[in-house]
Amino acid sequence: MLRNSGKPISEKAITVWRLTGALGTLAGGVIIGGIAWVLWRFHVPEWWLAPLAGIWGVEAILWVGWLPPLRQKRWRYDIRDEEIEIQHGVWSTTWTLVPMNRVQHVDVRQGPLLKRYGLASVVIFTAATVHEIPALSESEAERLCRLIAERAKAADQDDD
Repeated sequence: MLRNSGKPISEKAITVWRLTGALGTLAGGVIIGGIAWVLWRFHVPEWWLAPLAGIWGVEAILWVGWLPPLRQKRWRYDIRDEEIEIQHGVWSTTWTLVPMNRVQHVDVRQGPLLKRYGLASVVIFTAATVHEIPALSESEAERLCRLIAERAKAADQDDD
């Protein structure tokens, strides 16, 4: 297992995840505001609003303040000749080993927020599933994409 010895993803991931967390928290605030409005319209006692505000506050602290740096700290990857090792997880750790001879193709993906911060994700496709290494610098993502494609091709030729 990598046990924090693999390569970390970019620290800019924290900013991107904080922004997406803030957008999600804003959406949650709209929903909680709607619930508060309905309660107010039905003359429910005002003290009911305090727990709703508390829930929204906890959501904001978790998704904007606490989870993004922890997620970034726990992401690790290592690309070897015969396998790709990925480790991530906040509450429980997921450790994935992808044999190079199972890789079908590799993509580099970049949404608007990742593009704004010069980041991209490497997506690895196998017959069974899809694996992603998020929030790498654009140059590192391109380099990894080429490296994985070359090693997967070499592993496939070795199987023949």
